[in-house]
Amino acid sequence: MTSTAAKAEVHASAGELPKLKFFHAPQSRSSSVLWLLEELGAPYEMELVGIRDEGGAPESYRTIQPNKKVPAIAHGDTIVTERAAIVLYLTELYPEVGLAPKMGDPLRGEFLTRLVYTDAVFDPVLTAKAHGFEYQSINVSYGTFDDMVANVERILSAHDYAVGDSFTAADTQFGTAIHYSLSVAKVLPEKPVFTKYLERLMKRPAFQRFMAKDAGTA
Repeated sequence: MTSTAAKAEVHASAGELPKLKFFHAPQSRSSSVLWLLEELGAPYEMELVGIRDEGGAPESYRTIQPNKKVPAIAHGDTIVTERAAIVLYLTELYPEVGLAPKMGDPLRGEFLTRLVYTDAVFDPVLTAKAHGFEYQSINVSYGTFDDMVANVERILSAHDYAVGDSFTAADTQFGTAIHYSLSVAKVLPEKPVFTKYLERLMKRPAFQRFMAKDAGTA
């Protein structure tokens, strides 16, 4: 893993890029993107969005995110919303950091699957569980909480990380979801495979930086 200083040098040598603006709310779904930015060593400007204010974020923010949610990034004239899309955009913007399997890599499909699974299955199932929503699996696209838990356990029992045995950007999303489920929402069962996975992630300097920054902006 290259150091942050080395990453910054690589970014600088690649030429001047438009500065990234990161729209963030502390301890929210955008926290996983904050972690990714720290892993990439990318320069960025953070703009806090008051999603928890009365009435939510200001109406003007709809020009960035139509539902007034986070995360979002602005890169020059380009705006990207939704976590999976942001991860793909950033890892393609900084391919030299090596946080995503390249096209043609046998792990590319798993990488894409984990990104979308976190948003399309893990997140809504977790929300339903935490709020006590009752539903029939056949009536929703994301299935059951128990199926999600079994799938995540299967993945992490087979490999050390979300995609194979090396850290990728998918772990910033997968790992944040598991961390929140265990430590905050407290709805994910404390299986050894989950806690050991988190222990590996929490040793990363970028994880520690992101947690400190997230707490500092709360």
